[in-house]
Amino acid sequence: MTRIFARRATLRRSVGLLSDFRYEQSDPDRFYGALAGDSLELIEDLYAGTTGQSLDGRTVLDVGGGPGYFADAFRGAGARYVPVEPDPAEMHAAGLPSHGGIRGSGMALPLRDDSVDICFSSNVAEHVPEPWTMADEMLRVTKPGGMVVLSYTLWWGPFGGHETGPWHFLGGEYAARRYARKNGREPKNRYGVSLFAIGAADGLRWAKSQTGGDVLAAFPRYHPRWAWWMVRLPWLREALVSNLVLVLRKR
Repeated sequence: MTRIFARRATLRRSVGLLSDFRYEQSDPDRFYGALAGDSLELIEDLYAGTTGQSLDGRTVLDVGGGPGYFADAFRGAGARYVPVEPDPAEMHAAGLPSHGGIRGSGMALPLRDDSVDICFSSNVAEHVPEPWTMADEMLRVTKPGGMVVLSYTLWWGPFGGHETGPWHFLGGEYAARRYARKNGREPKNRYGVSLFAIGAADGLRWAKSQTGGDVLAAFPRYHPRWAWWMVRLPWLREALVSNLVLVLRKR
């Protein structure tokens, strides 16, 4: 079911996305704009590969949708895009319209069971103290036959410490204190508060333990297709896979 997206997973795409990461804080419009387009292509391809259908008319719940950078991309594809975000300041941080957004926690989604076609979360699980509670909630609100796509940054990967990296390899608290000393301010992503250590093994263990969903795929989001084999090697994947994508279909 990943064959459609696999054609996009080229080295050129990987280099382009990695080059955009350096603008996350200095030019968020550029960074999140590029990520929104790539996220749409990812979901479109995975959903088409799973169901043979487009996103037109489908309800896409974005858990941790933030300030709404993804809205135009998904709505342009005909989807009913619904972001969920717990922090009202974050919802309005970019000055974008937040029509249709829901304020709520990913760990207790304010939606009924079996209510959305696709539940998606991009680079959020590492910011949640109970990421697998959030993952359970994502599966709960998805309709039978619908799709869950959980994409998150691995702690021991090159971007695990976010702006405090690469010093997170010496410990999250050390990296946060070093950042504060050097920059005169606390990092946006504070270890133990808004950034947590989460690995590939954790996500794969959660996915395989689900009785209400079938694992369709697990692959590195930003790697070219020829490097996807890294996910199969327990120790290597933790260090070299920057972001893991888990795809499940609700039973």
